[in-house]
Amino acid sequence: MSFNKFKFTTGSKKKLENSSLSQHSEDEILKPLQSSLRDNLESFKKAFNNSPDIVIREWNFGENHSVQAALIFVSGLVDNQFINQFIMAPLVPFSNIPEESLLDIFKQHLLPIGGVNETNDFDSLLTGLLSGDTVFLCDSCDRGLLIDSKGWESRGIEEPTSQYVIRGPKDGFTENLTTNIAMVRRRIVNSNLWTEQYRIGKVTKTKVSILYIQGIASKKIIDEVRERLKRIEIDGILESGYIEELIQDNNFTVFPTVFNSERPDVIAAGLLEGRVAIVVDGTPFVLMVPALFTHFFQAAEDYYQRFDISTLIRWLRYFAFIIALLGPSLYIAITTYHHDMLPPQILISLSAQREGIPFPAFIEALMMELTFELLREAGIRLPRAVGQSISIVGALVIGQAAVEAGIVSAAMVIVVSITAIASFTMPSYSLSISIRILRFGMMGLAACFGLFGVVAGVIMVIQHLCHLKSFGVSYMSPITPVNIAMQRDTFIRAPWRLMQKNLSIAHLKESIINKKVIDNLKKKKGE
Repeated sequence: MSFNKFKFTTGSKKKLENSSLSQHSEDEILKPLQSSLRDNLESFKKAFNNSPDIVIREWNFGENHSVQAALIFVSGLVDNQFINQFIMAPLVPFSNIPEESLLDIFKQHLLPIGGVNETNDFDSLLTGLLSGDTVFLCDSCDRGLLIDSKGWESRGIEEPTSQYVIRGPKDGFTENLTTNIAMVRRRIVNSNLWTEQYRIGKVTKTKVSILYIQGIASKKIIDEVRERLKRIEIDGILESGYIEELIQDNNFTVFPTVFNSERPDVIAAGLLEGRVAIVVDGTPFVLMVPALFTHFFQAAEDYYQRFDISTLIRWLRYFAFIIALLGPSLYIAITTYHHDMLPPQILISLSAQREGIPFPAFIEALMMELTFELLREAGIRLPRAVGQSISIVGALVIGQAAVEAGIVSAAMVIVVSITAIASFTMPSYSLSISIRILRFGMMGLAACFGLFGVVAGVIMVIQHLCHLKSFGVSYMSPITPVNIAMQRDTFIRAPWRLMQKNLSIAHLKESIINKKVIDNLKKKKGE
């Protein structure tokens, strides 16, 4: 997808080169309709280069059949039965309609459908046509009708493939934007759930909608989302990952600052907390901002189980995060520099295992980690029927063969395996990738400086996390700055009777702003 050059204007007004593909005929497209039907049809044919999937049906109307009219639609994007039953069937018998106000009569009396819009903008008609609408034009009229007739084939509502739950809803988003918004509205039956729609992409003109609950979401966050979406200038948007990368606060971080999910219940819960959802047509993954570090440890199932079970599982996730990040690096540091920290029995056992191993602990861990990453990627890319089998069998065979060949020690295989299992406990795949990247850096610091390097690496990671922001909200909230009320759903999941009050991101942001104001006032008084 390297063809998709883009320009994204940030606060520094940085501009990148636009693709010539997005400028091929803007002057020809951005023009009003003509009064001549023949000229308008020629313009449509020229715009699509006489593509065979552009269907044009013509009729003669008027007292002497002197007025021509035409329907234009794209085969495959419309519901053919709908067009035959609700558009063609009402129009064909009425061939003796007076020429005056022909378009108005069709719109108000003959078309028994609700989605009919009138426009004289050629570009709007083109966009609607390519979105599954049907265009109605008539001679001696410089206006056209856009009739909602979408009916392309789409995937049905199925269970999410990336976020499984044992208890909870089993429906997931699809590639249809309208369906996705409807699935959220089913859960939030409230008129304050507002939506706004944009067209992003000079070539693809992809529909992008934002959802928020008026009165709960912060107006500053909503305005910031609008502004960042409007600043995007790109040829095409094919997946929500394009939007995620273009609107995030910091591009130079491995941590995700935009949350994504294909579960409607997760998005609905985020909206109730005051966040803003971004739905992109053509993908089942919906974005949600602001995204905090603690949100990536929260699973939908935490709120469907009893609070004590959910709290225990959440503690396990935080513990698994530490193991996945520091497991190999701690083993490398201790076995390389800090032997005196181990009990004598364990030290003797490890020494016996490493006898005859030709590589240092860092090289051992690096080889095993890279091998496991290869197996993980192979398991994902292979067909589902054989992918899991290849991953499991490959890990067992390679690990056992490496130990028997004396290339790595058995203890190293155990450490790498536990680390891999711990990384799988993360509810968010985005956070799991961040851990995998940082793990190699921590291993390098441990190999060079021992535990001092590990501690220094942890301090740098924490400092980096504290400096991150997601749409103006501190990434480490509510840990820092501390918000006592929000702690009821951070490291623990308190009982619902204690969480009945709506704890929204908007309230969190206002508390951060108020704290800054108070601190500034204290400084001025001190001066």
